[in-house]
Amino acid sequence: MSNSAMVSRVENDRVLVLERVFDAPRELVFSMFKEPEHLKHWWGPKGWDLPVCNLDFRPGGVWHYCMKCVDESFGEYYGMESWGKGIYKEIDEPDTIVYTDYFSDAEGNMNDEMPSTDVTMQFIDLDGRTKLVSRSEYVSAEALKSVIDMGMMEGVTETWDRLEERLNAVK
Repeated sequence: MSNSAMVSRVENDRVLVLERVFDAPRELVFSMFKEPEHLKHWWGPKGWDLPVCNLDFRPGGVWHYCMKCVDESFGEYYGMESWGKGIYKEIDEPDTIVYTDYFSDAEGNMNDEMPSTDVTMQFIDLDGRTKLVSRSEYVSAEALKSVIDMGMMEGVTETWDRLEERLNAVK
């Protein structure tokens, strides 16, 4: 267990910074973001699976995925699909991943109605543990507020909890 809760803060009204320490080596934590076989086990909040995970992990490459609600107790959300698309800008293994994240459809067309996010993820070595810092920049304070209002904070917290479970299962 990480014994470390996620820490969050907002900078400049449009940048969300999330931090959490994982009790796993940096290279392993980084691999969780670059290998589809790992992502399929933990990406998404509790009760959601990743039935589609097409990943071209390189600068200019695309990650196209689908999260699907598989928990009947979620009522109206059961069976719902949420598609996303990331376009990688920079990868410095095992230190940094920079990408732009979009809402999309099943064909990979970006949803211009929803805010995109410029994401920088840093993987900081802490003598065998890893501090993950995610910095998400939105075009406006309103765009950031809209994703927070959609439940993004709860979703990220549950997703990182699932990441921790996956790390514990494979280390």
